Amino acid sequence: MKVLVAVASRHEATRGIAEVIADELGTSGLEVDLRDADTVPNIGDYEAVLLGSAIYTGGWLAEAKHLVDFQGPALRKVPVWLFSSGPLGADDTKTMDDLPEVQELMKATGAREHRVFSGRLDKQRLNLAERSVTKVVAAQEGDFRDLGAIIAWAQSIALFLHPRASENNPGRRGQRD
Repeated sequence: MKVLVAVASRHEATRGIAEVIADELGTSGLEVDLRDADTVPNIGDYEAVLLGSAIYTGGWLAEAKHLVDFQGPALRKVPVWLFSSGPLGADDTKTMDDLPEVQELMKATGAREHRVFSGRLDKQRLNLAERSVTKVVAAQEGDFRDLGAIIAWAQSIALFLHPRASENNPGRRGQRD
């Protein structure tokens, strides 16, 4: 089964999440194509799609939204999962599912689920405007990504898409903490 993992990432933290997801799906025996959201030629080439974006100022990046806008009908024909990254800490992830934009993206894609993962803030990677915003909101610097949660989510999707995946990977679960 050919699976697309498409991602929009500004400072590579969300791309890192997508890489972990793609690796886990590939390890389960699925054929995985990891792409930047703005380089996806045709959703019709895939049998399932995972689409993720960093969240900035309360919304997804334009590249991911454009993919949904232009290939929405094709996305509705295959199983789709959405993920977001950006909150800085476990408590912040709870509020992201309530964003109106996420609900619109779920409806437009027919997504089965939306998952929010905490992100990473490295102020050295930010431009001047972004550094100013992080200062105003007193954003904590650090890497808050939970690799165990990301891997577990990818494994659950792999089992949905490829139920025999656990037979292909005896003892694999939880080994990459």
